[in-house]
Amino acid sequence: MSSLDKMWASFVAIGLMVVASLLISYARTRTQGALRVVLSLIAFFLFIPILLYMLLSLF
Repeated sequence: MSSLDKMWASFVAIGLMVVASLLISYARTRTQGALRVVLSLIAFFLFIPILLYMLLSLF
């Protein structure tokens, strides 16, 4: 994998981390009930591709 590909993989991981963080912040401050749980689960499941992209950018 070239250095440029590694750079893009890390940018994607950073972008997904920002999305997950904003989603968690929104869910905790603006929502209640089932919507809060659904948004939190979506943010949690975003960490799977974040982890994969992070590992991809390391190797």
